[in-house]
Amino acid sequence: MAWAAASLASDKSRFICIYPAYINNKKTIAEGRRIPIDKAVENPTSTEIQDVCAAAGLNVLLEKSKMYPREWNRDAQYRGRVRIQLKQDDGNPCLPQFPSRLFTKHLSRLFLKTRGPQTGWCGMEGYCERWKFVKAT
Repeated sequence: MAWAAASLASDKSRFICIYPAYINNKKTIAEGRRIPIDKAVENPTSTEIQDVCAAAGLNVLLEKSKMYPREWNRDAQYRGRVRIQLKQDDGNPCLPQFPSRLFTKHLSRLFLKTRGPQTGWCGMEGYCERWKFVKAT
């Protein structure tokens, strides 16, 4: 009986996939959002995700022809997915600040640095531009 050879972490098929719907605050959980709505980003594109991840120093691969299966809208702005390498061949993280597959939670913080404050959540504790709420310290 032949066993499949173990693939390396640097193999492109082993990179994690991030679709824009995972971090889109306009989507519901049923539509594919994977992070809390208060930490999600307004209408991200796959190109923006690629730029943000590349700026953070991650090895990134953009696949523009791919589409999230739950996405009903077939417009070009909703197309694409990003593959990101989080682990090296020896199993250690590529970057120590992103040690696990829970990368989508870190991605919204990276968007804050590039896009700046947004309507709704802006990343600063207790501050929300939409409601002008400032937490008392």
